[in-house]
Formats: sequence, structure tokens, C-alpha cells
Amino acid sequence: MTVQGFPLGKLLGDALSSYFLAGGQMVWWPVGASLFASNVGSGHFIGLAGSGAASGIAATAYEWNGMFCVLVLAWLFLPIYIAAGVTTMPEYLQKRFGGKRIQMFLAILYLFIYIFTKISVDMYAGALFIQQALHWDLYIAVAGLLAITAVYTVAGGLAAVIYTDALQTLIMLIGAVTLMVFSFVEVGGLEGLQTKYFDAIPSTRKENSSCGLPREDAFHIFRDPVNSDLPWPGVLVGMTIPSLWYWCTDQVIVQRSLAAKNLSHAKGGSLMTSYLKILPLFMMVMPGMISRILFPDLVACADAEICRKICGNPSGCSDIAYPKLVIELLPVGLRGLMMSVMIAALMSSLTSIFNSASTIFTMDLWKHFRPRCSEWELMIVGRVFVLLLTVVSILWIPLVQAGQGGQLFIYIQSISSYLQPPVAMVFILGCFWKRANEKVTTLLCSARSLLWPCCPHEGPAVQTTAPGCSSAACCSVWENECTQTSAQPKQPSPIQEGAMPAVFQRLHWHFRRR
Repeated sequence: MTVQGFPLGKLLGDALSSYFLAGGQMVWWPVGASLFASNVGSGHFIGLAGSGAASGIAATAYEWNGMFCVLVLAWLFLPIYIAAGVTTMPEYLQKRFGGKRIQMFLAILYLFIYIFTKISVDMYAGALFIQQALHWDLYIAVAGLLAITAVYTVAGGLAAVIYTDALQTLIMLIGAVTLMVFSFVEVGGLEGLQTKYFDAIPSTRKENSSCGLPREDAFHIFRDPVNSDLPWPGVLVGMTIPSLWYWCTDQVIVQRSLAAKNLSHAKGGSLMTSYLKILPLFMMVMPGMISRILFPDLVACADAEICRKICGNPSGCSDIAYPKLVIELLPVGLRGLMMSVMIAALMSSLTSIFNSASTIFTMDLWKHFRPRCSEWELMIVGRVFVLLLTVVSILWIPLVQAGQGGQLFIYIQSISSYLQPPVAMVFILGCFWKRANEKVTTLLCSARSLLWPCCPHEGPAVQTTAPGCSSAACCSVWENECTQTSAQPKQPSPIQEGAMPAVFQRLHWHFRRR
């Protein structure tokens, strides 16, 4: 992949726009494939399968929510970004509101999220699979993958990343569909899954305890609004705002759409991604449920000490559901295919983060301190920053290993969920409300930051036995209300003080064509 990515990137030259936006020459299918590959990293294979094993198909709501949000990007947000002629999301806000405060704040915030949440999630999931499948030394394996990833990201820029993502998407689909077929054959198809899942109870379960029992609503996406791990109001409301942040304002996603030849190709790429988002239910969630059927004492262990012996995590071993299927169900040759799938998923996600983070650092931070720097200097700085991210990622490995999917992992995700809603609201206001100005948006972000201590860090999302962000959707409903209420301006209102005049043509929905 490295050998392929280098020349493909060089074909478009070394100009600044080529390095950060692939020269704006990408057609729809590599854009769509890159969007999907950037979204579906190794964390999806491990996390969604683990969620399916522990609590059923409800986690699919995150994927299907993204199906619609990526279309919102193409039809509502992207026309504004293209008309504005921006490279990064903080740059758009600087143009829209005319000040540097919000640009600098969001640039630093984005880098924080990328380095300490996205990279950590993928590193944890990739390391878990490597340890389960190959028993390799963690540091050697991950450091090698990071080094290879950094090489073709630095050498070819976004063009190399997008074309390599397209190849990796094909590898992921072939491998995941192959394992899906083997899994369904093993349990007798969908009907067998629906019947046998409720019998997948570990033999070590304690009497008079619900721990280890399959959920009665395992095959429901919309669940009880009060007592479930993913209540349907949280799925419909609380989940949508963070999803809009990810699909419509996150640099990793938007940068790939901006690399398209024109808006039509960008829309085609989003449509392709939307269709592909249907697949995780069948390729990841249901195979995770099948893994519980085949290995109930391991995947669904209900005793803390036994779980610690099996996977090193006393809170549960559902995260080993997908690696266990690969190791136990597939013949030797196909295990190699699935190994390449997981490596492709890990590398595609990391390259996307590396490229987008270097773009933000170079265009929003470095240019701020050196406004007269040359294009050559910007390209050098972007490449050096990728190498710096690689070093930071390697240094982060011990913390990820120590977390082992426990409190650290959940705490890091909670940080993202607290910070995403106000950022999404800032972009919504900037794109669709003419009277929004920098005072309003800065107040929105700062008010949420000040309210962070009053938001529970160790609430249901930590206490629940379900993996991942079980109650986070419900909590997010409250967080969104907290955010929007806190952001209501006091008198005298900054909205009334110097609202932006109509000088931001091509920066707002109503002025995008002027």
C-alpha cells in the first residue's frame, strides 16, 4: 500500500493544494471509499462487534444515523464550504466571523480530539487484535504500522491517502463479508442467530443475577426511553448533534469531500458512503452476536476474575468477539486475509487523522504565527508534523495498554461527547443564521467549557455493563440542553451588538452563490 500510495500522490504534484486537497481532482468513487475508510477504523470492527455480543443490534443506530448526516454534509454544508474556498474548518469560521479567537480555539480543540481520542481508540483496537491473533509484542507491531502509515502520508499527501483508502475499503469489504458468510453458515443463518442468541449464557454465571444474560430487546434498535442502555429519544436527538459534528464539520471527513472535482462528485461520494453505512450491521454487529453464541464462556463471561484471566479486563470480554471469530472460525489462509483487513482499517483511519491534523496545524496555527511563509515551508511543516504525530502515538501506547478498554477509554470518549455539541452548534449558526457573530459563538463554546465540571464524568456510561457509549446518548440529550441553555445571551445581547452585515458573501447558505 505504501508503494502504491507514493506514486499516486506524486502524480498530482507537490503544490500546496495538491498536498492538502489532492488538487481538487478526485472523482466520486475514491472520495466515497475514503469517507467510508476514514470512518470505519479498527475500532469499528472491535467495538461494534463487542456491542453486538453484549447488548444486541442497538449500536447500529450510530451507523444508520451517519447515513443521513453524510447526506446533510453534501447537500447543505458542503456548498457553503466550497463557495468559501477554505481548506480547514477553523479557517471557515475565521472567514465567516472575521476574528481569530474562534479559529485558534477550534484548531487546538480539533488537534486535542485527534491526538488523544481518535488515535487512542484505533491504537487500542488494533493492538487488541494483534495481541489476540498473532501474540506479537505490542510496541514492535504498532510502531511498525505507524511508521509505514507515516511514510505514505508524508510522501504523497491527501491524494495518496484517498487512493490507498479506496484500495483498503475493497480489502475491508471482501474480508468482512467473507467472515460474515462463515459466521452465518455456522449458526444456521439469520433465523438461527435470532433463536440461539438468547441461549448464549455463560456457564459461570452467578445464580440470581442478570449479569451474563442476553438482553430481551437485543434485536431492537429503538429501545425503552427510560430503562434501556440506548433510549430512543437519545438515539433520535442526542446522537444526531454529535453525528452532525463528525460528518459535517470534522476536518477528516470534510477534507475528503473538498478534494472532489466539483460538488456533483462530492455528492456522489457521500451517496456511496451512505449506502456503505448499511453494511456494519451485517459485517460487524451480527458477527459479534454470533461470536457470543459460539463462545459464550469467553465472550460473555460474567465473573470479574474469569474475565481478567481471559482478556485482562475485569469488566467484560465482549471486545474479543471479532478477533475470536477470526482465530477460531476461519481457515489459515483466510486468517491472513482478515489480518490484512484489520491492518487496512487501522492504517486508513490513522492516515486520515495524520493528514487532517497536519492540515489544521499548518494552515490554522503555523500560518497564524508566520503569515508570510512560503508554500514550500507549509508543505515541509505539514510533513514534519505528521512525523511528530507518529512519535506522540507511540508514546501514547502505554496509556492505551494500561486502560484496556476500562475507565480511561470511556473517560476519553466522554471528553469528545462534551465538546462536540457546542462545536456543531457553532457551525450550524455560522452557516444558516445571518445574525450570528463571533461573540455569540465564542460564548457558546466557552459556556459549555465552564459547565463541564457540572456534567457527570462517571455516570451511567461508566456503570453500565454494556460496552462503549451505552448511556451516552441519553446523557447527550441532557448535555445538548445544558449547552444550548447556557449559551443563551444575557442582556445586553451580543446578538444585538454588531451583528454581521451582509459582507460575508459565499460564507452563508443564503449568499453561497453570490
